[in-house]
Amino acid sequence: MTQTTQTATWTLSGFGDEIDPDPVVQAAVLQALGARNIEVRSAWGVNIVDLDDDSVDRLAGLLRERSMGVSAVASPIGKVDVSLPVEHEVERLGRAVAAARRLGTRYIRIFSFYRGDGVAVESIRDAVLQRMRALADLAEASDVVLLHENEKDIYGDIPERVLDVVESVGSDHLRLAWDSANFVQVGVHRPFDDAYAMLRPHLEYLQVKDARAATGDVQPAGEGDGQLLETLTALRDDGYTGFASLEPHLTDVNAFGGFSGPEAFGRAGRAFRALTDQIGVRLA
Repeated sequence: MTQTTQTATWTLSGFGDEIDPDPVVQAAVLQALGARNIEVRSAWGVNIVDLDDDSVDRLAGLLRERSMGVSAVASPIGKVDVSLPVEHEVERLGRAVAAARRLGTRYIRIFSFYRGDGVAVESIRDAVLQRMRALADLAEASDVVLLHENEKDIYGDIPERVLDVVESVGSDHLRLAWDSANFVQVGVHRPFDDAYAMLRPHLEYLQVKDARAATGDVQPAGEGDGQLLETLTALRDDGYTGFASLEPHLTDVNAFGGFSGPEAFGRAGRAFRALTDQIGVRLA
């Protein structure tokens, strides 16, 4: 049953490059869905950490002209093998920090490292924590907030290891982005039941997509097994007032992200709004 009184307001955003490589098209589709913020992963087909300064300035100008804020820089930091030197990702994070400042956001999404074939996940813990601590050091010095995403096949893919990362590093500048679909795809088939209470104290950002447990296929919010309705209701009741960022992955998924196109992205946005309308959350 749809509630008649709004009880919370969240800020709607979305991964612009899931719509189109052109930021102008990205902004137009997001605005048509009622969003006034965008999450920046790439523009003109180039990842945010690889854009040169002039391109970042151009992007900032285009978004400013269209009155679009930036919810986060969706960097690929930590989406590399843990055997690379610590300095490799620290240097790339420096570029993400510079882009975040130019785009007017403090949030930068990161990951907690892949491992080679046949390498036991337990064996990389110390190396992961060393690298995550180094990234947090830079975040603290730069006054930005890193958002760890529970991506598939990284160290922090299941709830217990996500908690291990954030609590072991112990920095106010390392927080969590929640992704229900990714949990489902690594065998956490009831993410709300199995992870929400554990991770909620560290949760600062919501990425919106769903998935089916039987196949791992990504679905619009509420159409999979990710317990989106339960999670959103609990966030409402907990007083969450942050960003909700659409990341549909409905037509293509690859190691560096996904793609939906304008039509599928719109379908994902409407599915999410149907859930928030149901629980009395306003999207602004």
